[in-house]
This record gives sequence, C-alpha cells and structure tokens, in this order.
Amino acid sequence: MNKVKKHAGSTAAEDAKEFSAALAELEREKGIGEADFLRALADALSSAYKKQSFGETGEVEVKFDPELNSIRFFLKNTVVDNEEAGDGEILLKDAVTIKPDVQVGDVLVEEFVPKNFSRIAAQTARQVILQKIHESERDNTLSEFSEKEGELMSGLVRKVDMKNVYIELGKGQIEGLMLPQDQVPGERYQAGDRIRVFVKRVKSGSRNTQVLVSRSAPGLVKRLFEEEVPEIKQGLVTIKSISREPGHRTKMAIASEDPRIDAVGACVGNKGARVNAVVQELGGEKIDIVLWSENPLEFIAKALSPATVVSVTQLDEKSAVAVVPDDKLSLAIGRDGQNARLAARLTGWKIDVKSESAAEKLNLDAYGANETEQEQEEVPSEE
Repeated sequence: MNKVKKHAGSTAAEDAKEFSAALAELEREKGIGEADFLRALADALSSAYKKQSFGETGEVEVKFDPELNSIRFFLKNTVVDNEEAGDGEILLKDAVTIKPDVQVGDVLVEEFVPKNFSRIAAQTARQVILQKIHESERDNTLSEFSEKEGELMSGLVRKVDMKNVYIELGKGQIEGLMLPQDQVPGERYQAGDRIRVFVKRVKSGSRNTQVLVSRSAPGLVKRLFEEEVPEIKQGLVTIKSISREPGHRTKMAIASEDPRIDAVGACVGNKGARVNAVVQELGGEKIDIVLWSENPLEFIAKALSPATVVSVTQLDEKSAVAVVPDDKLSLAIGRDGQNARLAARLTGWKIDVKSESAAEKLNLDAYGANETEQEQEEVPSEE
C-alpha cells in the first residue's frame, strides 16, 4: 500500500495512477482482484470512519475509474425522522442542510475525502485491509486447492522445521505441510528439493488455509500408476485396493472386466518399464501387483504373492488359514510378518499362514470344505 501514499507536490491524478498500479500488482502477486480489494478498502474506511468522533455512521462506497484515474469516496445514510439516528442513518433535520429536497426514507450520499482521517483511523483502515486481503487469499487457496484433494502435485521443499516439511505448491506458491506421519521412512528432504506429493486434505482455519500433503499415503501409489498406465486412466483396468508400508513394500490389487486385457501386464509394462517408473519415484519401494478376485479365498492366495499357496481354508467370517509349501513359509510371511500383514490389509481378511507340515499336524481338513487349490499369477516382486 506504500504506492498509494501521497507525496509532496503530487496531484490527485498521479495518486490515482499509482493506486491503479498498486491494484494491478496486488492482483498479479496475490491473485486478489480489483473488485475484491475495493470492497475490502470500503469496509476498512467504514470501520475507520466509525472510529472518529464525528458522531456520524454509514456505509462507505469507493468508486475507482481507471480510465479517468479518479478515486472517490461516498458516505451513505438513510434519512429518518426519529429522535435519534441509528447506525447508517441520518436525521431529516440534518439531511436537509445537505440536500434541501431530501425526504424520509431516501438514501443520502455524501462525498468525502479520507485524507482528513486521523493517524489512528488510517491505521485501523490498514489493519482491516490486511485482514480482508488475508481472507481473500485464504478463499482463493481453498478455491484452487479444494479440487486438488486426492491428486498429485509437484512442489519445492521450502524448509524442514521440527520434523515438518514445508513445500511450495502451485502457481501461487501456496504452502503445503507434510507432517512426520506423512513422510516416508528413509527419505531425506532438503530445502530446494523438488518432490511429488499427494494432496490429502485442504482445511481452512480461523487464521489460514492449510494444505496437508503426503508421500506415504496409498493414494500416491494409485495416482502414479494412473499416470504411467493408460489402461487405468481409460478405465479399462481398475485398482481395487492398495496396502502399503511406505519405503518398504506395496501390494496393489487390480482387475479388468475385459478378458482380452492382461491387467497385470498393462501395469508392469514392456520389460517392466511402467512399474519400474513408479518404483523409482518411490525410491526403490517394492511393489506386488496381484489380480483381484470376487472369490475371497482365491484373492487371499494371490495377495500372498510372491509365495506359492497350496490352499486357503475359511475359518469363520473374514478369517482364513493359508497353507504354503514348507520352503515358502518365510517368503509368505515376509520379514517381520510384512508380506502376510500387507496381504491381510489388501483383502480385509485375517490370514493365518501355515506350512504344509504344520497343517498336516493340525489336521486342517477339520476346518471345513472351503479349501481351494490356487494357481498363482506371475507378478513382479523383489525380496
């Protein structure tokens, strides 16, 4: 706002020209339009005017004509014939001294010059203007980013402070916040790094708008595959579910209603090009791609990939036991139980993994007749 201060020897036209330039700069740098700013200025002047001891109140209107380089200020009051005038009102006896033919109910409009305001009033106006600008910026952020929830965005790491990572996003350089739980173990973030993040949520507080972003969300993997695999973007291949332990391993279940489409092959790509592109973006995180099945027992067997599953038996609702060859037990369970844990999250079932020898000792046949032999799909995986 320094540009609109009047300098010695300046003319009203020069002031208006500088004011016009300041408006253009505000819109360019902050994304706040002229109309929004003028409304904020009018509110500020109205507030400041009421702080004065003039004994007058009313609605302030600011009119700016960029072609004529003119700024004019008007005070509006409704004419009343009461003993006392309320807020936004003027007594008839006072109004006729300004406009002789005015009548009760008319809106009396008076032009005034705000340069007569005291320093306190000017400071009050400045504070209100800054508040309105902040609110407008917040609204613009909400409008821009509310549609970005669940999407991928590129950003520049601005700073890392107390384990939080602050990232500049979008054209307006909006700040995204990546909390510790949204960061990937083993990844290091430094100021100046350009990274891709998943927009989790946009929330508006009383003071500012906060854009929460993540590198650990399963949605990040989903969006990366949508970018790499045209069949997913076109809806020919569907991602049914994803379970993930960030920085270590992800399991993704996919399906296609068209039997002519090799869903797994589409996601893997020629010589693994598509899945490798995602793996690279995730810093080497292992990815298992499995075919989804309507049969939950068959789905469980596939979810335990890369291990071969001999049979799956349902114990009760959402609980099953999977039998694997003795030499594949550690592979099926995974390091620290990771493979079995991710398979359980992927399917939504509690899975108990047993070796064939252990299953024979426990006489698994007694569990029921829901035992199914499974044929495993070849899927990309790394141990």
